Amino acid sequence: MTSGSSDDALRRLLVDGRARAGAVDPTHTRLWDSVAEATEGGKRFRPALVSAAHDALAGTSAAAAAQVGAAVELLHTAFVIHDDVIDGDQVRRGRLNVNGTFDAQARAAGATPDDAAEVGLAAGVLAGDLALAAAIRAVATCGAATDVVGRLLDLFDAALHTTAAGELADVTLALHLGAASLRESLAMEEQKTSAYSFALPLQAGAVLAGADDHTVERLGRAGCLLGIAFQLADDLIGVFGDPARTGKSATSDLRTRKQTPLLIHASATDEWAEIRDYVGRDLTDEQLLEARRLLTSSGSRGFVEELAETYLAEARGIVEDLGIPSAIVPALSACRPGLADRKEVAA
Repeated sequence: MTSGSSDDALRRLLVDGRARAGAVDPTHTRLWDSVAEATEGGKRFRPALVSAAHDALAGTSAAAAAQVGAAVELLHTAFVIHDDVIDGDQVRRGRLNVNGTFDAQARAAGATPDDAAEVGLAAGVLAGDLALAAAIRAVATCGAATDVVGRLLDLFDAALHTTAAGELADVTLALHLGAASLRESLAMEEQKTSAYSFALPLQAGAVLAGADDHTVERLGRAGCLLGIAFQLADDLIGVFGDPARTGKSATSDLRTRKQTPLLIHASATDEWAEIRDYVGRDLTDEQLLEARRLLTSSGSRGFVEELAETYLAEARGIVEDLGIPSAIVPALSACRPGLADRKEVAA
């Protein structure tokens, strides 16, 4: 079982979705095509985790695992599209995202900037909704036994609720109505990313392989820990990364004042009086470089890197304690963006 088979399943789902969109209205395919484009360029580690867990537990439902892996990727696409709407970003992976594309098309057709922006935001909300519905439909039609499909749908439902809670907590923390603690920030990161990107695919693969409840629960815990490590690394990329390589803005997190562990740690350092001048506004390239220097000299960057490695090691330990074949461990390590490559989070 490879991520390539999940890629095949994803292509089939996208082709099927386009046909259904075209049956409604030929022009409606533009919106579905934007969903398909939003799935491009990802590392596909979520389907790989479904496959890794399924295969490591001697599963025999390869076709179902491929489709469920594709469903997790569609779920990720839905969250990415909606996250860009929430953050007001118009670029993803180095190119215009859904709302950016529809905004640009409306401007080209003669709409005012404000009206075009409204069209873009509407398209982003609707495209994300379509991707979300397609993900759930893919699980329901994956071909597994009825009781297995029921367990999978429960997992997806729990991940949806947890991620929604994390996203709202992220936005609420950014209001700075009170000082966020490191614990609150880490809890938000666990909810926002861990549930659907790591716990869900590992548990889904285990369920498809017929694993017992204890194994499914422990893999969920490993996924939560792995997800925090991933998000911590992603927070670093959100400030120190090269947008040309990562496809992610290096100023958005600072501009939107996200209370990430990086900034929470920095707020307790002597350098905070200088760092806070670079938070909550647009930055020039020179100002971003200075913010990066201060976040490094304050020890905040190193603190987050070490914390991420701690969570990753604990996740790996759980998997090894379960006696699961070691093939799944490299799959865990492969999910950590930028931790092994300092160039990815270059100062």
